[in-house]
Amino acid sequence: METELSFSAADLAQTRFAVSPLWEVVTSFRVLAQRSDSAPHQRWAAQVRPRIVRAGLDRGRLAALVPAHGYLADFLNPTPTGPFPALGAELDAVRRTPAGQVREELRMLATDGGGGRLQSLYDDPEAVLPKVAEEIETYWELALAPYWARIQKVLEADVFHRARQVAEHGSARVLGELHETVRWDDGTLRLVRRHCALTRDKTGSGLLLVPSVFVWPRVLTRSVHPDPPQLAYPARGFGSVWESRTTASTDAVAAVLGRSRTLLLASLDTPASTTQLATHSGLSAAGVSQHLIALRNAGLVTAHRSGRSVLYARTSVADQLLGP
Repeated sequence: METELSFSAADLAQTRFAVSPLWEVVTSFRVLAQRSDSAPHQRWAAQVRPRIVRAGLDRGRLAALVPAHGYLADFLNPTPTGPFPALGAELDAVRRTPAGQVREELRMLATDGGGGRLQSLYDDPEAVLPKVAEEIETYWELALAPYWARIQKVLEADVFHRARQVAEHGSARVLGELHETVRWDDGTLRLVRRHCALTRDKTGSGLLLVPSVFVWPRVLTRSVHPDPPQLAYPARGFGSVWESRTTASTDAVAAVLGRSRTLLLASLDTPASTTQLATHSGLSAAGVSQHLIALRNAGLVTAHRSGRSVLYARTSVADQLLGP
């Protein structure tokens, strides 16, 4: 089935890009729910899924709102007010979702065969939406925060590349290169998609384009009046997010930071706990802890709680030190 989104000059003028943490929440959660462990995200899913199960998030409200297939609740993806919104700002918008919109979307979920765990949300959206936001925050800390520096780098690079393409070649070319199922034809954006609708009669003017690491191999849409339509598409280079970033430049870094600290940074291609790093590096747990404090103070690692453990992750600054 093909859907069409017509464009006036005003719609083109109001077309913009945005990086959305909440789009990465829903698309990554769907990757885990589908359990396909597709090649681009296999390493990430293998690390994250046990944390999600231990936290019970696979049986909570978020799991019901983002089923493995079919419709997912649109109120989880409010329209970003700027190009790079923070998660907190987007969650504030979720908490403010009108009760009527929440109930309508829950009825759509029920039609798709889901929604059994969402009765309390249907009965009292104002009271339960904050609990949904809390669940999303827990998921974020377990599944995305330790990896966000590298995810964000890919998403922002995509936005800057597309913006440059618009300046050099115009919007039509960029719209026609987003995805194989999307094409621009004589003032109309055509989307070959069985389940995603994108029409002007259900939305406001303009178009919001959202690059995503996890939406591949599809595109996803959001059409909620009076907001502009949203189109989430695979970001350029999404497959490189989980690749090792260490190179021969580690010798030069070791000359400055010392070999132990450089070894720990190199080991953090995936987030790890103090115990895991000690086992991998051969250093004592106490020594690893001291080095991590120094690296954290220098802005080279970040710490994220996962149950009783703390996971350490490299920052984008550390990635640049270790090479492309």
